[in-house]
Amino acid sequence: MFVAFLLVAGGALAVAAERPDSEDEAVENKSEKSRGYLSGSFETNTTLYHKDVKTSATVPDSKFGSNNYLKLDYYNNRFSAGIQLEAYSPVLVGYPAELEKAALTNYYVSWTDKSFSVTAGTFYEQFGSGLLFRSWEDRALGLNNAVMGARVSYNYKDIVAVKALWGLPRFGMSFSDTQVRGADASVSISNAAGWNNVYFDVQGSVLSRYEALDADSEIDGCKANTTGWSARTNFETSGFYLKGEYVDAGLKYYYNTSYAGTGDMYYKKRGNAQLIETGYNNGGLGVGLTLRRMEWMGSKIINSNSSTSNMLNYIPAICTQYTYMLTTLHPYSARTGDLTESFRNSGELGGQLDVYYNFRRGTKLGGKRGMKIHANFSNYYTIYKEGTFAAGNVLFRDFSIDWEKQWTKQFKSILLYSLQQYNPSYGADKNLWTSHIVVADLLYKYSKSFSTRLELQYLHTKADRKDWVAAMLEVNFAPSWSIYVSDMFNHGSTMLNYYNGGVAYTRSRTRVALNYGRYKAGYICSGGVCRQIPAYTGLNLTVTTSF
Repeated sequence: MFVAFLLVAGGALAVAAERPDSEDEAVENKSEKSRGYLSGSFETNTTLYHKDVKTSATVPDSKFGSNNYLKLDYYNNRFSAGIQLEAYSPVLVGYPAELEKAALTNYYVSWTDKSFSVTAGTFYEQFGSGLLFRSWEDRALGLNNAVMGARVSYNYKDIVAVKALWGLPRFGMSFSDTQVRGADASVSISNAAGWNNVYFDVQGSVLSRYEALDADSEIDGCKANTTGWSARTNFETSGFYLKGEYVDAGLKYYYNTSYAGTGDMYYKKRGNAQLIETGYNNGGLGVGLTLRRMEWMGSKIINSNSSTSNMLNYIPAICTQYTYMLTTLHPYSARTGDLTESFRNSGELGGQLDVYYNFRRGTKLGGKRGMKIHANFSNYYTIYKEGTFAAGNVLFRDFSIDWEKQWTKQFKSILLYSLQQYNPSYGADKNLWTSHIVVADLLYKYSKSFSTRLELQYLHTKADRKDWVAAMLEVNFAPSWSIYVSDMFNHGSTMLNYYNGGVAYTRSRTRVALNYGRYKAGYICSGGVCRQIPAYTGLNLTVTTSF
């Protein structure tokens, strides 16, 4: 019933936002726009689950799950206000359990001019790369840690920019009792000096986190308030860039799982991270090198909660973010420090080298329509000894190369090879699972409105479930219809097919998709952050619209 109500409401608002059919209506709408305008979006993701004994698929008691979001924003010159209504009836399997029922989760008012802004209510913010602090929404991960409070910012002639905030981070359907207070500032040296071909700035942030402690924690010497800071710099000139960041994330408290009434109940660790990014882009060539080391960088909203949505900062895996089925069987998740009995390590160190070259049209290798080659190498280790830069066991390693070529006006191909090494013990030992993956992505346009895309994939490994094969065929009837079928087959061990098929219809700003399939237990990743999902089989309906 709630989903039907949101669909009707979203559709009615979308119709109201369409262009007028007469001059009188145009004059009336112009008058309304002088008083402001409304925009919004609606999204529903609904699944009907059924039993699948071959995969031990998860089936909730209701055999049904539905995640729904309605967002409305009003704008009038410098003033804006908005709300977000969410309903989980019930939440889809694999999403955080704290998402439940329906609630008005986000609401804000804001005033902004050329140099100054103030916001009261919920807002999203990020300091630097997000290592120290980030509040954001990612519906694929079931994550929304918007801050409920106040934020002010000021920019003086693009030379000095400052912002400050205070609030309570959201956790689940309500706001936590944890308080965050922070400030961020940047000074553009190049703008102040009037440099035209060079950009250089320095930045800094500070964040205070307060969470009331229980009596035992206070006795053990823990502090309710912890403070972290970061310092950053950016330099760019003639296609070359260099960025650096140092983070002191403050004290982190980790429960001692072997505590038996003697010794310390909590381990006290100081989080810290170092990040360097450098590269060059010019004339079709792009080279980027990213290096990162971090220890005890897990920052939680609620210290005693282990939910995947309990995050106060942003620590993505810095490696290739694949979209093909077999390349994502074992995605890498950044290690922020772990004190469990099975694996104890303070963090990770490593990085990636990314290189691409665009062979232009008319060149010897580029040919008539050009060609693109991209290669990436990423490598991450445990930290052998806490507080050092000494590398321990390999956590993850990936080398990939892909070649994109437009052969004719109709036909384009992408060929990919990836060599991945994954440590199933998260670095507790040296054992690695090595996989060789090849992908052919073939697109053929028969006309402006009709095209097909074929994916062929193969994974070879002697570890885990051994070899896999996968294929996907997509047929597109532009601009409205798209149909696909796909299958992943584990012929090396289980002999199971993970089949899927669906159809999507798009009109204007509305997209409706219906698919049925069997999904393997594993991970869903977005922006380098992943959450674990159980196996399930079912029929899924997705509707998205904006107005």
